[in-house]
Amino acid sequence: MLTRKKLQTTVLLVFGIVLLINILSFRFFVRADFTEDQRYSLSDATKNIIGNLDDPVTVTAYFTENLPPDIEQVRKDFKDLLIEYANYSDGMVVYDFINPNENQQTEMEAQKNGIQPIMINVREKDQMKQQRAYLGAVVQYKDKKEVIPFIKPGAAMEYELSSTIKKLTVTAKPEVGFLQGHGEPSLDEMQQEKKLLSVLYNVKPIKLTDTTGIPPTLTALAIVAPKDSFSQRDLNYLDKFVKNGGKLLVAVNRVDGDFTTQQGKEVKSNFFDWLKKLGVNVENKFIVDVNCSNIMVRQQQGLFVMSTPVRFPYIPVITHFAKHPITEGLEAVTFKFVSPVKTTTTDSTVKITVLARSSDKSGLKTPPLYFDIMHQWRKSDFLNPSLPVAVAMEGKFLGSKNKSKIVIFGDGDFAINGKGNNAQRLQEDNVSLMANAVDWLSDDTGLIQLRTKGVTARPIDVTLSDSTKTLIKYVNFLLPILLIIIYGVIRFQTKKKIRKQIQSIDYV
Repeated sequence: MLTRKKLQTTVLLVFGIVLLINILSFRFFVRADFTEDQRYSLSDATKNIIGNLDDPVTVTAYFTENLPPDIEQVRKDFKDLLIEYANYSDGMVVYDFINPNENQQTEMEAQKNGIQPIMINVREKDQMKQQRAYLGAVVQYKDKKEVIPFIKPGAAMEYELSSTIKKLTVTAKPEVGFLQGHGEPSLDEMQQEKKLLSVLYNVKPIKLTDTTGIPPTLTALAIVAPKDSFSQRDLNYLDKFVKNGGKLLVAVNRVDGDFTTQQGKEVKSNFFDWLKKLGVNVENKFIVDVNCSNIMVRQQQGLFVMSTPVRFPYIPVITHFAKHPITEGLEAVTFKFVSPVKTTTTDSTVKITVLARSSDKSGLKTPPLYFDIMHQWRKSDFLNPSLPVAVAMEGKFLGSKNKSKIVIFGDGDFAINGKGNNAQRLQEDNVSLMANAVDWLSDDTGLIQLRTKGVTARPIDVTLSDSTKTLIKYVNFLLPILLIIIYGVIRFQTKKKIRKQIQSIDYV
């Protein structure tokens, strides 16, 4: 029988347990993360970076308050992330949130520190108005400072913050070289790639001479879109680099297209023969793919000339990626005039990973050819499914005793912006793919896993029927309500039973 003394003891015991849990939760931070990509958990790379801090890192976040929910979520996520950093670093990461819109002084302070406002639409009293909003942060370590000017919704926040801290605390950056002298684009033609890599690496052009070969200080060498043949001297330098265990990134154009003449042609170079010595054959063919990008075509319609988007299978959009650090988190990469990358090595000790493939509806075209923009594509044009366009290889090459890593792409232009006024901004996945490859070749911090770790759209599978989509929609809407009702009924019945038990007690 439940007596008054037992009831009091139970209440005190519950109160004590709750108090103890609160004290422990204040001292020890624990949170379960059930998201697919562990979005709300710090990676081992981040823990390693902040665990080795010898001086505090101060993060001053300038965020406008009372913004629309989708943008306000950015502020909340960034604050949650900083709480994680502070807890795991034992106080070596400290942070402060400032609302620049509070007064003119704080707004001037934000702008002085490199945080510029953006204009967003806000609904107020059934009217739309524009508001100045700040979503940035300043990271300071000792006497050095770095600015994160804008943290956009869905961004890889952990990579942004961890790489910034790494950049501030590293004493000497690893060197990554981009080969020059064979028609390769300059680093100024790869603005986005250079900017992204410069966070963690000292990116430098490498030109070979009779007296200087490939510097032994390089952690990786990139050969991007060479147009000319290589001298025997330069090929010998490459042989020596690979034999010494050097890490090599190769992005080549085996074929090329000219929109002015509408011609597709083969690119000839003895460099492709050198690649065959490594067990790689970049085929002299164009890949065409149903999953492709559009080009704008000028068409006469009456008295007017209109630009119309036309699907162009010679520019595949690659969405089939292997589960590998280089491609983890990527969703779509556009390759222009890409060729298949086939491996021919018979050495079973060499590990080969096909990083990316064309879609199940792809085909091959052999140059020379003419680009018929208005060509009516048929199923017979796409009879070569899942063609490899990027490959990673690990092992010993050219009879060497040293283990090396090599990454080969069948397109040399996917990370090139271009020159001057003709430069184009690339989609982020294109830039991240090459940066991830450089990371895999030369970085041991593990930050490669964070670059593409962000909130991305997860649309319902387009192959689902309308009835299935409707069922999913109503289940998502009604199931939480039903669960709350069931919980309420169970709770009501439990409380009712407890009241009856209490009322039946005879307090004498």
